[in-house]
Amino acid sequence: MDNLVIKQSSSSPVITADWNSGVISMKGDSYPENSFELFQPLIDWVETFLAKANRPLQLELELVYLNTSSIRSMMDIFDQMEVAHKKGRTVSARWSYEAANERVGQLAEEFREDCTFPFTINVKS
Repeated sequence: MDNLVIKQSSSSPVITADWNSGVISMKGDSYPENSFELFQPLIDWVETFLAKANRPLQLELELVYLNTSSIRSMMDIFDQMEVAHKKGRTVSARWSYEAANERVGQLAEEFREDCTFPFTINVKS
């Protein structure tokens, strides 16, 4: 499987997924016109990685703002990770955000509450 790179735009984050390291990175704002179109390649990549690779999967997030449809897409990714975790796979997430952005901190907390896999939140000062 190949690595995945989705370039950043004014309304979407940069997304990279490294097959060999099992690390997905997302940075920036996410309010694209069509979140399904943006996130579907990543959702497919995660599904394939979890089915074919026998390595840990780590999600590194530095998202600043997410619209409702982006939140739904993130929920799909977290759901895939949750299912894999319950089957014994090693998966984890780390969400870093600036202390001044309390709204994204609350969103990260809400996501973490729904996950049983390791999910850390890092507040940058």
